Amino acid sequence: MFSKASKSSSRDTRSENSGRSVPSIISADLTITGDLASTGEIQIDGTVRGDIRCSALIIGSNGSVFGEVDAESVRLHGKLEGLVRAKTVFLASTAHMVGDITHESLAIEPGAFMEGHCRRMTDNAKKASAIESGKSPALGFESARSVITAIDAKDKKAEAAAG
Repeated sequence: MFSKASKSSSRDTRSENSGRSVPSIISADLTITGDLASTGEIQIDGTVRGDIRCSALIIGSNGSVFGEVDAESVRLHGKLEGLVRAKTVFLASTAHMVGDITHESLAIEPGAFMEGHCRRMTDNAKKASAIESGKSPALGFESARSVITAIDAKDKKAEAAAG
């Protein structure tokens, strides 16, 4: 009646049609030392010691991340120590964040712990972030640093001229 092939092909079709894939899950009993990269969503209930690059990151209430995070959206319910660059960042009441956040949109529930600086992403910071994260393949890491330095110098010069 049903074959294995038809089940898997229907799953693939559903995934393609919805445009979303199943999230990658780091379970509570798993510790990873190293960097993670995904074009989809990552949910962390265990521990990651390394940098994470993905489209969406969810850190569960028992999850811990020690490293840099670069994502479209970050939902933090657990612990994160490191730099976060994301379009949207949400810190739940159980969140424990130590580090700086660069964001377009930031929401912090009462009770969340946050130690660090929050900085709204400007157009120049967005461009520099895209370059650093490799979304602009024409430039390497050192070239990206040069662009960032040039952008910062241009901003400081404009500020000095303005007042």
